[in-house]
Amino acid sequence: MQVLVCEFVTGGGLRGEALSPSLAAEGALMRDTLVGDLEDLPGIRVITTHDDRLPPPPRGNSRPLAAGDDAVAVWAELAVGADLVWPIAPETGGVMEAVAARLRRHSRRVLAPDTETLRLCAGKYATAAHLAAAGIAVVPSWRPAEVPPEAAGVLVVKPDDGAGSLDIRLCPREEAVAAGADVVVQPYVAGAAESLTLLCQSGRAQVLSVNRQHVECAGGRLGFHGVTVGIRPPGVVEAGLAQAILDALPGLHGLVGVDYLATPAGPVVVEVNPRLTTSYAGLRRALGVNVLAFVADLMRDGAVPALPRLPPPVPVEVLV
Repeated sequence: MQVLVCEFVTGGGLRGEALSPSLAAEGALMRDTLVGDLEDLPGIRVITTHDDRLPPPPRGNSRPLAAGDDAVAVWAELAVGADLVWPIAPETGGVMEAVAARLRRHSRRVLAPDTETLRLCAGKYATAAHLAAAGIAVVPSWRPAEVPPEAAGVLVVKPDDGAGSLDIRLCPREEAVAAGADVVVQPYVAGAAESLTLLCQSGRAQVLSVNRQHVECAGGRLGFHGVTVGIRPPGVVEAGLAQAILDALPGLHGLVGVDYLATPAGPVVVEVNPRLTTSYAGLRRALGVNVLAFVADLMRDGAVPALPRLPPPVPVEVLV
């Protein structure tokens, strides 16, 4: 079985732009872990691409992309001969949506959420409204002109169409309500920054790990610096949250991440990442097993199997 892995940042998606060292390092970490886990499965061969300004992955067969190459066009060409295509790309600017749609024209097995779900999850405002309508506790999200009078003190301002902790700042109400139309404003909610790594499809959501996000505030801005994977075994609260999110977003497919704040009243969702996240880089070490060994059915025909009881996790720190 041949699997095509398309990691946008390291795979040539930014070949015409300057590369961010931090984004490249994070992308390479996810790509190399995924390629290694796939190639450790019997009968799996991985093909991929790499920006020729960066080293190729240590495993798999990688094609270098040079200046002028169109990464998505190359991936579409390679997808024709692959049995499965696994894209990893930011939701920002509709990139993941566009990449997945292009690949689906050339392969019937693309491991990614459907178009509607990718489009929804790309917008923090729309995602929050959708989950709230489904009865899921979320951090309230407002447009600057909608900030209610009772929202006082420090507020969080972030791009509506943004990935991770990019350009998230804390500011007073006066500054928040004057922010541009392309941002969302949220109250600052006290709680531990945590996340779930989920396996989703066909109505079933399996919690693979509970993680702690390393989020720090410096100079009025929030920054993501890594994650501790497997801080505790998943319980009924995490399982219930995962299933509620999949019920609200049935188009989720494959490995995805959910960021939330753990509060005394329960989890409060911040966002849904409809793709592989940095937490995956520590998953195998935390669990002591290659979870892809349990999901051959997912890669072959899209069905999530009933996974065996996973071993208790050993916390693993992944720094970026």
